[in-house]
Amino acid sequence: MRYSPARPLSLIVIAWLACDGLFAQPVVKPLLASAKVEPGLEVAVNWKWWVAPSEGKEWGMPLPEELLPKTPGGSALDQGTAVRPETYEVKKGDAIIKIARRFNMTSAQLMQFNELKDDRIQIGQILRIPTLAQLLAMTPPPPPPEPKKEVAEKKPVKAVELFEFESEYDEARSELDNVRLQVFLDREGFSPGVIDGKEGAVFLKICEVYQKTHADAATPGLLKAKAEAALKNQPYTSYVLRVDDFKFIKPPKDEPVAARSGRSSSKKKKNSKAAIAAPALVTIDELVAADFLGYTSAWEFVAERFHCDEEFLRRINPQLKGVPVVGTEFQVPDVMPFEIEKALDLPLQPVADPQKPVTAAVISLTRLEISCEGKLIAVMPLSSARPGLRGRGSWTVLDAIPQPRLATKREPREPPKEKPASAGGDISSASPVIEPPLENERFLAHGPNNPVGIIWINLAKSDSTDPLPYGLRGTSIPSRMGTLQGIGGFRLANWNIARAVRLIPSGTALQWKAQ
Repeated sequence: MRYSPARPLSLIVIAWLACDGLFAQPVVKPLLASAKVEPGLEVAVNWKWWVAPSEGKEWGMPLPEELLPKTPGGSALDQGTAVRPETYEVKKGDAIIKIARRFNMTSAQLMQFNELKDDRIQIGQILRIPTLAQLLAMTPPPPPPEPKKEVAEKKPVKAVELFEFESEYDEARSELDNVRLQVFLDREGFSPGVIDGKEGAVFLKICEVYQKTHADAATPGLLKAKAEAALKNQPYTSYVLRVDDFKFIKPPKDEPVAARSGRSSSKKKKNSKAAIAAPALVTIDELVAADFLGYTSAWEFVAERFHCDEEFLRRINPQLKGVPVVGTEFQVPDVMPFEIEKALDLPLQPVADPQKPVTAAVISLTRLEISCEGKLIAVMPLSSARPGLRGRGSWTVLDAIPQPRLATKREPREPPKEKPASAGGDISSASPVIEPPLENERFLAHGPNNPVGIIWINLAKSDSTDPLPYGLRGTSIPSRMGTLQGIGGFRLANWNIARAVRLIPSGTALQWKAQ
């Protein structure tokens, strides 16, 4: 046999690994990123958790020092309500291109809105500043005439270039049509989930449910026409970031905004889809240490406020660079905004009215339907927080808990399965050593990025009034709540749980249906 110097080394390594297994205590390791678990909960999904009421703290965080009012008698709200000016007075050193960039538009748009024939301006001249809605409504100015070229220099348009242009145009038109329908359905109480301009399964199902319950929208053509008429063909509006919004936005960390959002800094190829934001790198200990689980960025705050996907929001605001600040103006879907600062105003639940009975149903474990007097009034996408969690028959809706916290002693959710020892007494095959539970509870603080969101609605079996360990609740991951495993209950987007709680009185029957 040919001698190999690598063989003795490999035998030593194998022997060392075997001995290491005798002395090392097995510990619970986080699931890999591919395990489809909500960021930070990779280990925590294996523990028992229960809902704890709020500590009664103020809803939100203290404003950062740099945003506090600097003038006597001033208030943060005064600064927070600053809006885009309607006019601008030309100053020394100004130019059309500088003014246009200041207000996130092109020189051509500013000139068109002010009916200027050229870019000459004078000090003291008053220019009108269009809103984002007005910018969107403006028709693009005709391009300047191209200089005449010799016939010999003309190059024919390649078929590939023409196809790419038509493909991009069709894709943009399809996205606009989808956004218009998504915004319309959301306004009607038939939530498509996150608005993203895509024809996903959830969106198509909500369209189908709406068509079946509305005779004037029974076909795709009628539904499209109804949406266009309701929105006047314009599904977008604008939103200006206010000072008070930063009560719910965590201060940015040192890393660049692209790293926090999970977006790649590399250049994308032409016609490539926007990348989905990667989950932020966070641990359960970091989550437990937080006093308030707020939004990680202004982008996330605005996306949730207007019921849309964060990557989609970035895509429709390409003019915004860097970290958004007070006064930044976003283009957003024209939905009824989720005003988190008012979402928990009391009373949360309505009083039951025998003359107008309310019923609720979970359909196929994918959506919540709410009816009043037998008429369907609201539909919202829903998902189970963990595999196998589902209900049967009829349950009962109980009270609602605003600003819920989650508590745990790190007890295993399921008892460990013991492995029988081998006949030879092999220690490595014995049952794993389980760390003892904590003596005191540890909490995940309240906030929109608590895994159960901003509201928890207790549920009970039909013959009981004892709350179950799982309820209807919000989520910190509205764009991924159908794909990632989490903690406890049945998830709805925060803006949808805020709607649902104000429609469902305590005592309402909740049916579980297959279709």
